[in-house]
Parts: sequence; C-alpha cells; structure tokens
Amino acid sequence: MSSLSSSEGLRLAAFCGVLIVMLVWELLLPRRTSNIKRTARWPSNLAVVVLDTVLVRLVFPTTTIAVALLTETNGWGLFNVLRLPQWLTLPAGIILLDLAIYLQHVLFHWLPALWRFHRMHHADLEFDVTTGVRFHPVEILLSMAIKLGVILALGTPALAVLGFEILLSATSLFNHGNVKLPERLDRALRWVLVTPDMHRVHHSIVTRETNSNFGFNLPWWDWLFKTYRDQPAAGHLAMTIGLEQFRELTEQRLDRMLTQPFRTGGHDPGQRQAVE
Repeated sequence: MSSLSSSEGLRLAAFCGVLIVMLVWELLLPRRTSNIKRTARWPSNLAVVVLDTVLVRLVFPTTTIAVALLTETNGWGLFNVLRLPQWLTLPAGIILLDLAIYLQHVLFHWLPALWRFHRMHHADLEFDVTTGVRFHPVEILLSMAIKLGVILALGTPALAVLGFEILLSATSLFNHGNVKLPERLDRALRWVLVTPDMHRVHHSIVTRETNSNFGFNLPWWDWLFKTYRDQPAAGHLAMTIGLEQFRELTEQRLDRMLTQPFRTGGHDPGQRQAVE
C-alpha cells in the first residue's frame, strides 16, 4: 500500500512540476499570440481535470499500478508467460502502452460515437498547456478501462506502468505547450518525441490536419501508419485552432463543454477519414 501511495505522489509531483515549467515557458517564449484571454478558457480546462480525477477514483477502485502488481503476482499476461528479462520488458512495456494509446486516439477519431466525446479536446480555441488536460470525463473513463485491459493482457511490469504514466502526463503537457523551440532542436527531438509544433498540426481546423499526428509520446507510430504531417498548410502562426462548429466563446464554459457530445453543434466533419 505504501508503494502505491508513493507512486501516486511521484506522478502528482511530476505532473505539477512539468505544469509549472510549461506555464513559465509559455509566458516567456510563446509560439503564438493568444487572441482569447486565459480567464475565458483556463478555469474550465483546469476544472475538467479535477472532475476527471475524482470520477476515475470513484469508478475505478484500483489504479493501473495496482493492476500491474496483480498481474505480476498471478503470472497473468504476455510478459509473465514469456518470462523475458526485466531489461527488455521495461522498455517494451512502455513502448507497447504508447502504441495502445496511439491506436486508441485513432479510434476516437474514427468512430463517430467516440469522436463526439473526444472533440471536446479539439474544440479549444487556443492551444496551450491547459489543452493537454482538457478531456471529457467519459473519454477519460473509457481510456482508463482500455489502459487497464491492455495492462492485464500484456502483464506489463508495474515499474513500466509507472514510467509510462509519468511520461504520458508530462508529454501531454509538453506537446500541447504554446512554446517556441528552435527549428533545429524541434527537428532533432521529433526523432524520439512528439513536439509542440508536431502536435499542434493535430489541432488544426482543417480536417485532414486534425486526422494526423496522433502520437502523444513517440512519433514513430505516425510514421509507421502514415498519419504523420510535417507542417500545417497555413503555417503555425496563421493556422486556425479548433473546430468549425464550435467557434462561440460560450462553448469554452464548463457546462457547455460537458454537454457538447450530446449536441449536434452544426456540421460535424467526417472524422472517419482518420488515415488518408
């Protein structure tokens, strides 16, 4: 129990640390000029992450770390059957969990019922670190269920799960940051990490750009499955963020965000063309 408590504390500390770093970075070196005041978006974006956290704790009585420990104890899952050495299972566990998140992300774009919940993330009219925590509670619950299922199937080591959870929360904050990186550094990082410029393309109002660059941590899956798009057609400074059908500022209110999946909101572009 103490190990679970310490792992949760470590994840929270990492999340808060990266969040503070990104907030300062955005203030000092922003990539784009924001046209909407933070007070119109941040309260709702931050409130949703609190709501998501509470709901996950209520709906799922166990954590991903606890499930991973259970698989180790009972010898469940692929890794425990194969009995591979730890030096191999740890990186392999992280990489396979990242692949699962990539495939899940594509699925949430491809299936209309799932897209209705995921589109709340894309309906943010600006792109900054708080966009990285703006997910509908139903999507978060479904994502947690999928993650637990993958961990059970793979028998992912608890240490790999902890590393992945920390990495996922940190990179989600980083690659949603409205921060400026030197072009050469951005190019170098893209070999191993999804950068803000790479992921920003995914938040374009242009559907073919929305349906690209699905990765959160590793960029390899977008290359492998041919969903990688190098740059937005309009350029990073001129591109429009968000969705065509949710342009009113009132849609950034928490109540409107939470009810958005149950409203048509005008024309909804065909998200099933996720891979062109």
